Amino acid sequence: MTIRQIAMERFSVASAKPFDQVATALAAAVGHPEMSSFGQNIAAANNFSEVEAVVNKAAGRSGLLEFMRFDLGQVVSKQHGPKTPRSLRFLIGNPVIMKQLLELVPDAGSYAPVTILIDERADGVHLSYDTMAGFLAPYNNPQALKIASDLDQKVVALLSAAAA
Repeated sequence: MTIRQIAMERFSVASAKPFDQVATALAAAVGHPEMSSFGQNIAAANNFSEVEAVVNKAAGRSGLLEFMRFDLGQVVSKQHGPKTPRSLRFLIGNPVIMKQLLELVPDAGSYAPVTILIDERADGVHLSYDTMAGFLAPYNNPQALKIASDLDQKVVALLSAAAA
C-alpha cells in the first residue's frame, strides 16, 4: 500500500457577468454528444483513428466535450430557498487526450475528465479548475506534463472566455 501526497493548483477567475450568461458561454464552447450514442460509437470503432474521428465530431470549438453536469446549488436551495447562490459542476474533457495521459501515467484516470466549478459569490461568478499538470507533477513524467499543460491551456482559455 502506498500513499502519495498530491498538491493541486487551482485556476480561478471571477466574472461580473450574470451566472446564466457565464454558464451558457461555457456550455456553448464544448461539445454535447448524446452520451449513450457516443459510447456506442467509441465501442464500435475498429481502430484508434476511428475513435479520434468520433471524438473530433463530438468536441466543441474548444476541443472539449461535456460528459456530465451537476447542479450543486439545487440541493442547497432546498433548505435556503431561491436566493441561494447557484453552483454548477461540469465534467469536461477529451477522450483522446485522456488516452495519451493514461498511457504515460495510469493514475491520470483519477483526474479525467476534469472538473470545472461555476459558482455565485458575493464578488461575482467564479469559474474554478484544478489543473491537470498540478495533479500529475508528482509523477515526474515530462511528456505527460506537456500534454497536461496543453489541456490546462485549453481549459483556462475556455474559462477566461466564458468569464470575459
